[in-house]
Amino acid sequence: MSVPGDPDDIRGWQRLSSRITTSGKLDPGDPARLASLGVRQVVNLALADHPEALPREAEAMAATGITYTHIPVPFDAPHADHYAAFKEALAGDAPVHVHCIMNWRVSAFFYLLHREQGMPEAEARALMAQQWDPLSSDDPRVAPWRELLERQS
Repeated sequence: MSVPGDPDDIRGWQRLSSRITTSGKLDPGDPARLASLGVRQVVNLALADHPEALPREAEAMAATGITYTHIPVPFDAPHADHYAAFKEALAGDAPVHVHCIMNWRVSAFFYLLHREQGMPEAEARALMAQQWDPLSSDDPRVAPWRELLERQS
């Protein structure tokens, strides 16, 4: 799903609904772009010290009137508590953008949420696989994600 004006140059951009967009890393001009798209809340799942993280992201979002929530999810140690915080952050009805660095953390958490909401597994997995598919990977770096997804879904 996409709408006119959706950026095609933000890493891993994906529109999940009229209210929810996701992506990988954001660049300095992206907070203003998100605000112009109607985004009112940003949830960041990346670690603040990642080399590609947007410096002073909270301040950049506040400057554009966007509410900011940071839920740092270590890539090698995702936990059910991170997922619970993610769900809590999405509880409102404001247009929200959720991002990390590659849109991998985000797409995995949305896979879990979609499954909880009754979306068929194949459909939820296809949406996640537009970014990555940790359930099909033998890469040992992906093992914590595969385990979380298998345990939670």
